[in-house]
Parts: sequence; C-alpha cells; structure tokens
Amino acid sequence: MTPSKKYTFHKIASSPAELRFPDNNLLEIKAGDKTICVANDKGTIQACAAKCPHAGGRLADGYIDPLGNIVCPLHRYKFSLQNGRNVSGEGYCLKTFPIEIREDGVFAGIEEKNSLFGW
Repeated sequence: MTPSKKYTFHKIASSPAELRFPDNNLLEIKAGDKTICVANDKGTIQACAAKCPHAGGRLADGYIDPLGNIVCPLHRYKFSLQNGRNVSGEGYCLKTFPIEIREDGVFAGIEEKNSLFGW
C-alpha cells in the first residue's frame, strides 16, 4: 500500500491578480525552498517543476500549447500540466504541484519529505 502524499502549502501570492504573468503565461516563483514554474492556462493556475526533466530547460521560458500542455523551450518536449505526463512521446515525467486559491491568497503545495521508509 502506497502512503498518501502530504503537502506543506506555501503562499505564493496574496491573490491570483498579484501573479503578473508575462505573455507566455509562465513564471518562475519560490515556494518554500523550491523554485517552481507557475502557469496560467486560460485562467486556471497550475504549477510544475521549474526545469524540464530531459535537459534542464527553464520551463518558464517555454509556452503553453493550445491543448494546455507546457512546452520546454530547449527541445519542445510537451508535458500535461494536470499530471506531468509527457505527451510528446519521449517518456519523461514532470513533477507537478497542487495549487489552492484561498481567501488569504494563492498557495502551492510542496510534498513533505518522508523518512527512509515513510514511517
């Protein structure tokens, strides 16, 4: 049985409007001790790792395709922002992070590190 993931939520903005997205709707931001990429896909805020798992390209320098996938600027690998799955066929997986929009701000969930055996 796989233990459920536990997250610590870090405030990344006081409101969605405070997130000033550039034209490509992607920005790099700190959440706790992690740098993540935050995306605005047609008004839905999502988050993933800051770097592509293939060659380390900065995903905030990429773009979101018409299907809502984030595209790496280096080799054009595409990943689902919902689950991190590689949709262009190369087999890599992108880490994604939950986003919560609350009355007191926008929060990104960073997975808590478990001890050696998850105890």
